[in-house]
Amino acid sequence: MRKMSTSSPEAVKKLLENMQSDLRSLSLECRKKFPPVKEAAESGIVKVKTIAARNTDILAALKENSSEVVQPLLMGCGTKEPKIAQLCLSAIQRLMSHEVVSEGAAGNIINMLWQLMENGLEELKLLQTVLVLLTTNTVVHDDALAKAIVLCFRLHFTKDNITNNTAAATVRQVVTVVFERMDAEDEQHKDDDDHPPVVQGNSNRRTISTLRPCAKDAYMLFQDLCQLVNADAPYWLVGMTEMTRTFGLELLESVLNDFPRVFLQHQEFSFLLKERVCPLVIKLFSPNIKFRQGTNTPSSPTPVEKPYFPICMRLLRVVSVLIKHFYSLLVTECEIFLSLLVKFLDGDKPQWLRAVAVECIHRLCVQPQLLRSFCQSYDMKPHSTKVFRDIVNALGSFIQSLFITPSTGSNPISNMQTGTSGSGGPATAQNGSGMNATVGLTPQPAFEYRGTWIPILNTSVQGTSKAAYLELLDKVEPPTIPDGYAMSVAFGCLLDLVRGITAMIEAEFDSEAITSQSGVTKQAGEVQSSEQQEKLSANEERDDSRVVWEEMVGACWCGLLAALSLLLDASTDETASENILKAELTMASLCGKLSLVTPRDAFITAICKASLPPHYALTVLNSSSGGLHKTYSIQGQSVQMISPSSDSHQQVVAVGQPLTSQHQGTVMLTAKNIQCMRTLLSLAHCHGSVLGTSWQLVLATLQHLVWILGLKPASGGALKPGRAVEGPSTVLTTAVMSDLPVISNILSRLFESSQYLDDVSLHHMINALCSLSTEAMDMAFWNNKEPSLFAVAKLLETGLVNMHRIEILWRPLTGHLLEKVCQHPNARMREWGAEAVTSLIKAGLSFKHDPPLSQNQRLQLLLLNPLKELSNIVHSDIRQKQLECVLQILQNEGDSLGPGWPLVLGVIEAIRNDQGESLIRTAFQCLQLVVTDFLPTMPSTCLQIVVDVAGSFGLQNQELNISLTSIGLLWNISDYFFQRGETIEKELDKEEALLRKQAEEKGVPLNRPFHPAPPFDCLWLCLYSKLGELCVDPRPAVRKSGGQTLFSTVGAHGTLLQHATWHTVLWKVLFPLLDRVRESSTTADKEKIESGGGNILIHHSRDTAEKQWAETWVLTLAGVARIFNTRRNLLQSLGDFSKAWDVLLDHIQSAALSKNNEVSLAALKSCQEILQIVTPVKDSDKSEGLSGVNMPVFVGPLIPPPRTLSRTDSLGEKLGRFNGAELNAAVDEIEDSALWWAAWNTWYKIGLESTKPPTTCDKVFFIPSQPFLTALVQIFPALYQHIKSGFSMEDLKKLGVILHSSVSVPISSDASPFILPSYTEAVLTSLQEAVLISLDVLQKALCVGPEDMQIMYPAIFDQLLSFVEFSCKAPTYGKLETKNIANAKFNQAEWVALNYVPFAEKSLEVVVDLYQKTACHKAVVNEKVLQKIIKTLRIPLSLKYACPSETTWKMAVSSLLKILSIGLPVARQHASSKKFDTMWPELANTFEDFLFTKSIPPDNLSIQEFEKNENIDVEVVQLISTDILPFANFIPKEFVGQIMTMLNKGSIHSQSTSFTEAEIDIRMREEFSKVCFETLLQFSFSNKVTTPQEGYISRMALSVLLKRSQDVLHRYIEDEKLSGRCPLPRQRVTEIVFVLKAISTLMDSLKKTKPENVDTNTWSQVIALYPTLVECITCTSSEVCSALKEALVPFKDFLQPPIAKVQNGES
Repeated sequence: MRKMSTSSPEAVKKLLENMQSDLRSLSLECRKKFPPVKEAAESGIVKVKTIAARNTDILAALKENSSEVVQPLLMGCGTKEPKIAQLCLSAIQRLMSHEVVSEGAAGNIINMLWQLMENGLEELKLLQTVLVLLTTNTVVHDDALAKAIVLCFRLHFTKDNITNNTAAATVRQVVTVVFERMDAEDEQHKDDDDHPPVVQGNSNRRTISTLRPCAKDAYMLFQDLCQLVNADAPYWLVGMTEMTRTFGLELLESVLNDFPRVFLQHQEFSFLLKERVCPLVIKLFSPNIKFRQGTNTPSSPTPVEKPYFPICMRLLRVVSVLIKHFYSLLVTECEIFLSLLVKFLDGDKPQWLRAVAVECIHRLCVQPQLLRSFCQSYDMKPHSTKVFRDIVNALGSFIQSLFITPSTGSNPISNMQTGTSGSGGPATAQNGSGMNATVGLTPQPAFEYRGTWIPILNTSVQGTSKAAYLELLDKVEPPTIPDGYAMSVAFGCLLDLVRGITAMIEAEFDSEAITSQSGVTKQAGEVQSSEQQEKLSANEERDDSRVVWEEMVGACWCGLLAALSLLLDASTDETASENILKAELTMASLCGKLSLVTPRDAFITAICKASLPPHYALTVLNSSSGGLHKTYSIQGQSVQMISPSSDSHQQVVAVGQPLTSQHQGTVMLTAKNIQCMRTLLSLAHCHGSVLGTSWQLVLATLQHLVWILGLKPASGGALKPGRAVEGPSTVLTTAVMSDLPVISNILSRLFESSQYLDDVSLHHMINALCSLSTEAMDMAFWNNKEPSLFAVAKLLETGLVNMHRIEILWRPLTGHLLEKVCQHPNARMREWGAEAVTSLIKAGLSFKHDPPLSQNQRLQLLLLNPLKELSNIVHSDIRQKQLECVLQILQNEGDSLGPGWPLVLGVIEAIRNDQGESLIRTAFQCLQLVVTDFLPTMPSTCLQIVVDVAGSFGLQNQELNISLTSIGLLWNISDYFFQRGETIEKELDKEEALLRKQAEEKGVPLNRPFHPAPPFDCLWLCLYSKLGELCVDPRPAVRKSGGQTLFSTVGAHGTLLQHATWHTVLWKVLFPLLDRVRESSTTADKEKIESGGGNILIHHSRDTAEKQWAETWVLTLAGVARIFNTRRNLLQSLGDFSKAWDVLLDHIQSAALSKNNEVSLAALKSCQEILQIVTPVKDSDKSEGLSGVNMPVFVGPLIPPPRTLSRTDSLGEKLGRFNGAELNAAVDEIEDSALWWAAWNTWYKIGLESTKPPTTCDKVFFIPSQPFLTALVQIFPALYQHIKSGFSMEDLKKLGVILHSSVSVPISSDASPFILPSYTEAVLTSLQEAVLISLDVLQKALCVGPEDMQIMYPAIFDQLLSFVEFSCKAPTYGKLETKNIANAKFNQAEWVALNYVPFAEKSLEVVVDLYQKTACHKAVVNEKVLQKIIKTLRIPLSLKYACPSETTWKMAVSSLLKILSIGLPVARQHASSKKFDTMWPELANTFEDFLFTKSIPPDNLSIQEFEKNENIDVEVVQLISTDILPFANFIPKEFVGQIMTMLNKGSIHSQSTSFTEAEIDIRMREEFSKVCFETLLQFSFSNKVTTPQEGYISRMALSVLLKRSQDVLHRYIEDEKLSGRCPLPRQRVTEIVFVLKAISTLMDSLKKTKPENVDTNTWSQVIALYPTLVECITCTSSEVCSALKEALVPFKDFLQPPIAKVQNGES
C-alpha cells in the first residue's frame, strides 16, 4: 500500500518538489558559513532536475544516483550545526521513506550517523533516522546493520533518560525488524527449499554459511544477545560498550515469544536454543534454587545481589515462553524448568518468589494442550517424573499451606486486621456467624478456614493469565505481595486448569465421536482395504488419546478434589463458591464421560456433601465415600482432605427438618448449601447422561434438600413451595423464599432434560428414583409422618418427558408405582402413586407417537395395562383416581382407543357393590360417555362388553338412579345396534371368521355365548338376556324399567334378528324370564313396607313386596304377549309355535288366577292381545264379525290395522303371504284352530276357576274384580271368531256357566262408587254389556251359520231369560252375604250386589229381538221357547207394583206384546202338532196375574200415572181382542173360556159387597172395564162365527153380562130407596154409572150388528132391562141421571110398529 502511494505520479512530483526545496533551504543556510555545502546543494538541485527530465522511471533513476543526491545532505550533517543537521536528517528520512536509497548510500548515511552519535548530536533524530532506514527497506545488511544496532545500544546507555528510553524502544523495534525480515525472506523462499540441511551442533559461528542474508543477520544478532546476557563479548555487534542482563533477557524473551517459527524451522536457531539459551537460564536460576526462606541472605555469597528479583522474574518469563513455544524441542530442559517451578512454590521460598512462580504456573494452566503434552511426555513414561501430577498436587499443597501458615508468620488475627481489605478486616470476622451481618456493608470476598482469613483478589479474567508480578519490569526491589494474592492466583490456576483440560478433552471427545460415527455409517461394502487400514489407525489413535485423557484425569483428580473441597468449605464468597462448584461439576462430568467411576463419584459426593448441612446423616454419601479417599498421598506428603469446619461462617438461610424415620431436631441450610444444591441440579440437568450409578447420590441428596426446604409435589410432579404451615420447624428467609420457585423450576427442568439422556442413563436415573422411592416408603410405613414424595413425583415427571420412548421405561416405572406405591398404607403416598400412574397413562395416550398408537396396538395395550392393574388395588381413593383417569382418557382420546377398549371397559366394570356410591357414580359417568359418544369408534367386538358393563351397573344395588339410567343406556345401545346394524354385522362376521379359523387350528370348539346364532344376533341376545336379568332385580323400579326396555327393544329391533334366533329369544330369554317372575311373584312377601327409605311415601297399591312384584309380572306378561302378537307370523314359522303358545297360555292362566286384581286383569289384557291376532280370512268367507254390536273400546278392532312401522309384519304382508301360500292354508288353519282351541280351554279354565263362588263365608276369599270379569268376558267374542266352526252345544253350556257366574259376582264396597251407577240411573256395567255382546256375537254367528248350529238358539234364550229373571230376583254368589245397593251404606257392607235391573231389561230387549228373528226356527219351536219366555215374563208381570223397578213390569208387558205378536201366529200354525199346548194355560195365567194383580199401587201414584198404567192394561185387552179371540177356532177351548171369564171380570166388577181397596181401584179403571166390555160385546155379535162353539162363547158371554147388569140395577134401586136422603157411597154410584154406560154400549153394538147374528134370547134379555131402567128415574144423583139418559135413548130404535108377517111372506 505504501509503495503504491509513494510511486504514484503525484507523490513523485511532490517528492521532486520537496527535494528541490530541501536543497534550496540547505544552500541558503550554508551560504555564508559553509560555501562548499552550498555549492554541493545547488549542483544537487541541477542533478535532480536532470534526472527528472531524462527518465520516465524517476524513482529508479534517483535510487541509482542516490549516493550523489545524498552527498550534499551528508555534508550538511558534517557541519555539526544542529539546525542544518536537523534539516538534512529530515531530507534523508524523506528519501528513505520513498525507498530511493541504495546500499552504498545507506552505508554512507550510517557512518555519518555514527559520527553524529559520537559527537552526541541530535540523538533522538538519529534514532528516528535509523529506525526509518531499517524499517522502510532491506538495503542495510551485515556490518552496516550491526553498526546501526550498536549505535542504538550505545544511545540506550547515555545519561539522558529520554534518550535512554527512546533508544531502548528503538532497540526492541530494530531487533523485531531484523527477525521480521527473516520471516519475510522465509516466506519468499518457502517453495525453493523445504528441507534445510541438518546442522551439526557446533559452537563455531562460521557454520551459518547456508543461511540466507536476512537469516544470517538474525542469527548473528540472537547469538550476540546470548553472549551479552552471559556477560561474554559479542561476535557481531562490534563497538558495544555496555549492556545489562535484564535488558538482554527482555530482548531474548521478546524474540522467542514473537518469532517461534524461526527457531522451529531453522536448525541453526534450534541449536542456539538448546546450546545457548537453556544452559544460560539454568545457570542464572541457581541462586534462587539454593535460597531458603528465613536466612534472608543467599546461602553462598554472590557478586550480584541487586538484580535478584528482576532477573529471576525475567528468567521465569523466558521459561514461560520456552515451555510454551519450544516444549517439543526441549523436552528434557522443560522437565527441569517445571521441576524448578514446583520447587519455587515451597513454603521456605520468599513470598514474592512463590507469587511469581504461581503466576508462571498459571500461564501454563491456561494452555491445556501443553498440559496434555506434559502428561504424555512425563507422566505416561515409565521412570519419569510425574510432572503434571506434581504441578496439580503442588498447587493443592500450596493452597493448603497458605491456610496453615499465615504469610507473614504473625498472628493470624492481627494479620487479618492489617490485611488489604482496608476497613479493619472483613465484615464476617467482626459480625460472627453472619445471620445478623450488618446491612449495607458488603463483606470482601475471602476464604476463611479455622480462623485463617484470606481475601480473594480479582487477579485475572478466567481463561487468561494476567500476571501482576511477572510484568513488573521496572522494579528492582522485590515487591510486597498483598495478602491473598498468591491464594487468588493459585485458585485461578486450579479453575483454569479444570476449565482447560475439560474443554480440550471434551472437544476432542466430541469430534472423535463424530468421526467414529461417520466411520460407522459408511457402507460396509464400500470399505476398501486402505480405508480399513485408516480406520484401524484412527481407532488406535482414538484409543491412544483416550489413554492420555484418562491418564490426565487420573493424575490430577485427587489433588484437584482435595484443593477444591477445601476451598469450597472455606469460601465465603458466592462467586468463588460458584467457580469452585463449577470446577467440581466439570470434573465430575468429564470423569463420567471417560467412564472413570471412582473420581466421578468422588466429585459428585463432594458436591452432595457441600449441599447438605454439616454432619448430615445421609448414609448413601458416607458409605460411598467410606474407604475411598480420606487422604491422598502427594509425593510423600500427605494432603488431608479436610473435613468441613464445624464453626459456620456462612449465612443461614433456612431451617428445616431432616428426612429421617426418627423425629430429630432441626437442621440449618446456609446460602452456600443452596448454591451447591443448584450446582447439583445443574450437574444432573446438563450431564445426566454420564452420571450412571451416581444418579443415586445426586437424587438422594436432592430429595433431602427438597424435604428440608419443604418443597411439595404439585400436579405433573413439579415441586412447588409447600404451605407456610408445613411444620413448626421449617423457617425460610426471604432470600430463600424468592429462590424456591427458581429451584423448583430447575428441578423440573432437570427431569425434563431426561428426554435427552440415552436409554442406559435413563434407566440409571429411573432405578435411582425407584430405590429412593422404596426407601421413602419404608420410612413412611410405620409412622404417620408425612412421606417424602420426591421420588414418586420425579418418576412421574421423568415419564412424562420421555413419552417418545416410553416403551423402554414403562415397565419398571409403572411396575414400581403399581406394586409398591399405590398399595402403600400411607394415604398421601398412595394418592401420589395413583396420580403418577394415571397422569402417565393419560400423557402416554395423548402423546403423538411415531408410528401413531392406532398403528401400534402393542404399545397402546402396554400403556393401558397399568390402568387395568389398578383394579386389583382395594383402596377406594386409588380406584377413584383410576376412574377419573378413565373419564379423562375417554374425553380426550376416546376416538382412538381401538383395541384398548376391552381394557378400558374392563376397568369401568371392575367396580363392585361394596366400593361405595361415589366410585360407582364416577365409573358410571365413564360408561355414559362411552355410550353417548364412542360406540361408533370402538371395534364391534367390544359392543358385547359394553352391554355387559351397562348390565352390571343396572344390577349394582348402591345407587338406584344409576341402575335406572344404565337401563336407559341399554336402550340407547340397542338403538345404536339398530341404526348401524349392517356395519356391525359385517365387522362381527369378519371377526367371527378369524376366530373360527383359530379355533379350528387349535382344534377346540368356538366358545361364545349363544353360539350357534350368528354373531350379530348373539350381540342382541346378550343385550336381551342382560335386560332379562334386570327384570328380576330385587328393586321394583329397576324391574319396571328393565322390563319396559326389554320389550321395547325386542319390539322395535327384533326384525334384525334371523328367524332361527327367535327360537333362542323365546326359550332362552322370554320364557325363563316369565318363569322367574312368576316364581318371585308367588313367593313374594305380603308384609307391608312402611316407607321406601328416606321420606318417600309408598302408595297403598305398592306397599308390599307382593304388590311390587305384581307390577313386574304384569309388565312382563304384557311384553311377551305383545311380542307374540306383533311377531306372530315369524314365530309360527319356527316349528314349535304350538308348544310356545301353550307355555304362554299357561302363564296367562296362572297370572289370571293369581289372587291379585292387577295381575289377573293384566293377564286377561295380554290374552286379549294375543287373541287379536286373526288369521286373515279370504274375502269369500269374511263374516259380518261384530259389525252390528257396539263393542267397547277396550277390545279394539279384532283385526289390527296395518301398522305404519316397517318393523312389524303389517297386515298387507300377512295377507300377501297368505294368498301366496294357498297350499299351506289348510295346514295353517288346522294348526291355527288347535291354537285357538287351546286358548278357549285356557279361557274356560280361567273363567271357571275365577268365578267359582266361595263355599264358606270366609272373609279371606278372593273375589275377582269387575274389570277382570269384564275383560274375561270381552275375550270371548274375539276368541269365538276362531272356534265357531267347532263350537258345540257342550261349549255353549260351558260358556253359559261362566257368563252366569261372572254376572253374579258382587262388587267390593270400596270399589262400588266407581263401577255402579247410582240406583236411579238405568245403565249397564261394562261387564253386563260384555256378557250381552258375547251372546250377541254368538247368535249372529248362528244366524249365518249352518243349520246344525241353530239348535243352539234355545240355549241362548235360556241364558238370556235367566238374566231377565235377575230383574226381580238378583243372583246369589255362593254363601256370600250381599246387601242391595239401595240399602247399603258403603261403609257397612263389604260386598254389594249390583243393580241388575238395567241388565235384565237389556237382556229382555235382546230376547225380543232374537225371538223376532228366530220364532219360526225348528229348534225354537221344538224347545218351547215361547212358553219359556212367557213363563219368565210372568214373574215381573205378576209382581207388577212389587217389582224392584217400575220399568221392569212395563217393559215386560211391552215385550210380551211384541213377542205374542210374533209367537201367536207361529203357535196357531203349529196348533195341530200339539207343540204349543202347554203354552196356552201359561199365557192365560200370565194375563190373569197381570190384569188382576195382587200388588197395591204406591200411595204417591198420581192420577196421570194411574191413567198411563190403565192404558197399558187396555193394550193387553186390545191384544186379546185383535190377536187371540178372532182366531178362537185355532185355540184350545179352555183357553178361550179363561179369556172370556177374564174379560167378563174386567168389564163389570164383581158383586162383592165388601168394599176392599182392591175393588175400589179396579172400579176406578173405567176405561179398562169399558174395553173389556166392548171386547166381550164385539165377540158376542161377531159375524165371523165359523163354528157353533164360537157362537156359543159369544152368547154365553152376553147373557152373563146382561144378567149382571140386571142385578146391579136392581140392587142400586133398592139401596137407594133404603138410604133415603143419605147418598150412597162413591163406589156404588160409580158402579151404577158404569153399568148404565155398558148398557148404552151394548145397545150401540146391537144396532151395528146384523140382525141375523143376534138370537131372540138376547133380544128378550135386552128388552127385559127396560122396565128396570125406568125404575131408576127416581135417582137423586145427577151422574146417574145423565148416564141413565144415555142408556134410555137408544131404546127409541125398538119403538117402531111391528111389520106384518104377511108382508114378509109376500116379499
